[in-house]
Parts: sequence; C-alpha cells; structure tokens
Amino acid sequence: MSEYVALTVSVFSIVNPFAALPVYVGMTGSLPRTARRRLPRTTALAAFVILAVAYLAGEALLAFFSIRIASLRVAGGLLIFGMAWSMLQAKMSSTKYRPEEGEEAPERHNIAVVPLAMPLLAGPGSISVMILAATRTDGALMGHVVALAAALTVCFSIWAILRASGPISGFLGQTGMNVATRFMGLILAAVAVEFIAAGLTEIFPGWAAVTP
Repeated sequence: MSEYVALTVSVFSIVNPFAALPVYVGMTGSLPRTARRRLPRTTALAAFVILAVAYLAGEALLAFFSIRIASLRVAGGLLIFGMAWSMLQAKMSSTKYRPEEGEEAPERHNIAVVPLAMPLLAGPGSISVMILAATRTDGALMGHVVALAAALTVCFSIWAILRASGPISGFLGQTGMNVATRFMGLILAAVAVEFIAAGLTEIFPGWAAVTP
C-alpha cells in the first residue's frame, strides 16, 4: 500500500492537472459542447496508455540504448527538479508545454492526445518515474498491479478534474491554483532529490556512508 501511495503522489505531483487547467480551458473554449464532454475521457485514457507503455516497455528501451538505471535516476531527477523549480514559481515548465503547441492545437484533429495528454500531462517527468518504478518490481506480478493501479488512479483524477474544469477554475481562481502548484512543486523537489541521490550513490558507491 505504501508503494502505491508513494507512486501515486509522485506521478500526480508531476502531472499536476490543476496547473494544466488554464491551458485546457483556453484550448477547449471554442469547441462544440459535445466535443468538450468527450475530451476529458479521451485525454485521461491517452495519458494512461502513455504511462502504461512507458512502464511496460521502458526497461527494454533502456537496455536497447545501453542506458543504466542509475543514469536514468540522475537524469530523471534533474528533469523533475527543473519542473519542480518552475512549479515553485507558479509557472509551467517548458518541458511540459510551450505556447506554440497551443497555437498549433486547433489545426490538429485530436488535441486530447497531443498536446493535452502528451506532453502537457503525461510528459517526460512522469514517463521517467514510471520507467524507474518498473525497475523496482523485479518482475513481481503484485508490483506490476500496484504501479499500473497508481497510474490508473492518477488518470482517473485527470478525468475528474478536467471534467469539472469550469467550476474548479472559478472556485480556486488563479491564486488558489498557484498555491496548489507551489505545494506540489515542493513535493516534487523532494522526489527529485531522492532520485538524484540514489542514482549518484549507485554510480559512485564510495559516496555512500560506510557502516561497520
């Protein structure tokens, strides 16, 4: 249960659907009502598929490119810390979203997948966390169930938050969303430090404290 909670909190903090609300509302405001009703479900489903594929195929991809898990921990930690720093300033990291992606969105047939699901929600940070989660299961069935259940929980929260985007935006206001973003950024910074420390300890074993 603790692993499920820890992974859910980590991925949710990175995904941060609350911070994505202004972008989501801006992109979907001109869409027909029927399209807006379908969009949260499609976006959440696409995000889950992306996270699940990253979890199931991530290790094989690392092996293909001969990338060590420790290297991914350090790189992922640095990436996540950059995102956390932006969130602590109530800004959206450029690794998750860039304005030109929003400008191109109306020309796309399905904005639920790109840019909403990826990279706005299921971006490089959350993908890195899912790959690292796969390395800790050691092939155990329960470990796979826990990781995928955590991803499913996060994607269900994406659906619920996007579906209620109007009332939530009105209730929280810009100040409320900034406070939520900064709080999640603080959690994310701590997660990033843990990743970097674990990766560096594995790369440089001599850095670890020696116990008698």
